[in-house]
Amino acid sequence: MSNKKHYIITSITLGLIAMASAALIGVTNLITKNKIAENEIARVNKGITDIFGENARIVDEFAVDNYQYVNYAYRVNNDDYAPQNIAHIFKADGSNMYGKISLLVGFTVSVTGPETKTYKMVGLSVVTNEQTYASTLEENYIDPVKAGERDYEDVSCGATYGAKLIRAMLDEAKLVVESMIDE
Repeated sequence: MSNKKHYIITSITLGLIAMASAALIGVTNLITKNKIAENEIARVNKGITDIFGENARIVDEFAVDNYQYVNYAYRVNNDDYAPQNIAHIFKADGSNMYGKISLLVGFTVSVTGPETKTYKMVGLSVVTNEQTYASTLEENYIDPVKAGERDYEDVSCGATYGAKLIRAMLDEAKLVVESMIDE
């Protein structure tokens, strides 16, 4: 009889601990979810500013479907760019066995004639970098690519899997902008 009583008390105690933990997690989520969303928006806005300057403003934003990494697009206006240029920023999210990464890729599209449109990648900005070798990836790959000191195709950097993921994300962003300018 005492064994049954011991098991019942243990079960009730563990159940109460689990219930209290779940309640604490739920309350924490309610408190922090809006702040997390606000921080994400702030990082995206900062990334747009990093790529296109202080005068950049979002004109239109929309979801992008049917792609593995690119999931959101922003049409950006900036008075510093010639009026015949259209600026686009694509948000790409990816993950591998070393963690998640989210970045913004900026393009200008030049319209030089009724049938002639060309695009140019003008910058990238990291929104989140949860890669295991995040600092190595930033220092040896992302920063040199952003500065124009390294071709994004060259992924040998000490964080090669993260660099390969970013390369795939950039290649897909190029496909998206190509499909948009063909429309």
